[in-house]
Amino acid sequence: MNLNLRGKTALITGGSQGIGRACAEALAAERVRVAIVARDAQRLAETVEAIAVHKKRRVVPVAADMSTPEGVDAAVFEATQALGHIDILVNNAGAAPVGTIGDLDDVTWQEAFDLKVMGYVRSARAVMGGMRERGWGRIINIVGRGGHFPSATYIAGGAMNAALLNITQALAEECGADNVLVNAVNPTATDTNRWQTLVRQQARLTGKKSRDINAGAARAVPLGRIGQPEDIANMVTFLCSDQAGFVNGALVDVDGGQSRAL
Repeated sequence: MNLNLRGKTALITGGSQGIGRACAEALAAERVRVAIVARDAQRLAETVEAIAVHKKRRVVPVAADMSTPEGVDAAVFEATQALGHIDILVNNAGAAPVGTIGDLDDVTWQEAFDLKVMGYVRSARAVMGGMRERGWGRIINIVGRGGHFPSATYIAGGAMNAALLNITQALAEECGADNVLVNAVNPTATDTNRWQTLVRQQARLTGKKSRDINAGAARAVPLGRIGQPEDIANMVTFLCSDQAGFVNGALVDVDGGQSRAL
């Protein structure tokens, strides 16, 4: 299948590890020119070097804090300077801690909101105008199952995810006529550093062992395993392609069949 992505440009936030890095590798393999954003400059440099060595592809590193307007503006400016313009935005930077409403103070809520919700909103707003003018663009929001399935112990993450699902479909309605397609991808538990951080947080809250939490997560998936970053990246890459040219406003669960609802 020809995805027809060669020569396109992509900006991936939270791109130095986990799902973001897998997306960078997958898109670069399709000859997309990629810039990745993260706060940790050293980790960014290591990721860029690893992709250059193992994938034989150049990726542009952009060190920025996507939780602030200034950070988003700087990231988009630097990526645009390097790539010329942005065809594809993969919003991936952001997380919220495990905890009930009584466990999380206002500062924690605000920090999660500034990065995961406003970081996505500001990034989309910064690139969608150019995409619409050129008549081609893709915005992929990496969200999560928590937006569909509220949980007392993941109330902040679920709330942020639910907001992003709404935002995704609203932007899809606004931009579709200009061939700028906006979709969301909802991973299940995925084998990343971020997932293991959530497991440790849950272990502290519940008293369970981390290995038991991981085993339970795998059992909850009909395939009998948690996801790998590449599972998510493969879907993102397809949604960026011309082959997905009639997919807009979709909230795609990539979870091995875990989500069963009509």
